[in-house]
Amino acid sequence: MRPFSPRTPLPTPAERVRSILAAAHSMTVVSDGLHQEVHLLDGTGPMGHIHLHDPSEESHTGAPARIPVRLEFTDIAPTPVRERLRARVTLTGLLAAPYAPEGAAGLCMEFGQALVEDAEGRNYITLEELQAAEIDPLASSEAALLTHLVDRHGELVPLLMRLVRPRPERDTVRALPVALDRYGITLRLERPTGHHDVRLPFPTPVTDIDQAGPRVHALLAAARRFSHPNRLLT
Repeated sequence: MRPFSPRTPLPTPAERVRSILAAAHSMTVVSDGLHQEVHLLDGTGPMGHIHLHDPSEESHTGAPARIPVRLEFTDIAPTPVRERLRARVTLTGLLAAPYAPEGAAGLCMEFGQALVEDAEGRNYITLEELQAAEIDPLASSEAALLTHLVDRHGELVPLLMRLVRPRPERDTVRALPVALDRYGITLRLERPTGHHDVRLPFPTPVTDIDQAGPRVHALLAAARRFSHPNRLLT
């Protein structure tokens, strides 16, 4: 097995949006000039109460005017890294009636566009791409898995740094996991004057939550092999 390359598989923008929506516990609804913070903790997440659909022909043939709406989601790293904001997702569209949180169980939203903004830039996603993308199997458990790693097994994180290529800068003062998805784990390496992220890929994508633990243990085992005093690391 060779040390890991920075070029590793990443979730697509559409996969990221689907996963962020699936894991979200809250959102901001902007409509009619009002900002409403909506917290839904019943296990379905905010998007479990909102149904997206294609623009209808009725909206162009004399039907009652639709009401513009914007749904905003913020993706925050669950671990205490610098700059915890990972991404912002914005969905825009039209509603047939004013938004009311208590009536969101059957709310239908005419899809306009989806936008995800992160450190890599801005990406627009169509409804077709959103519907075709799979939710990451680790999305709803990512926060618990990462906080467990940091809080209960924090001494293992520096071990994972031995897999990073090129080798971390000498002035790296801390490393923390900042993201976990089906393709691998991302570490944030912090220096006195900045930070950068590195990804450690799994051999194959995770398809079930039960595979997450063994995949991380496999990375740790690889790190121990690479750090053996009789093994070249180049």
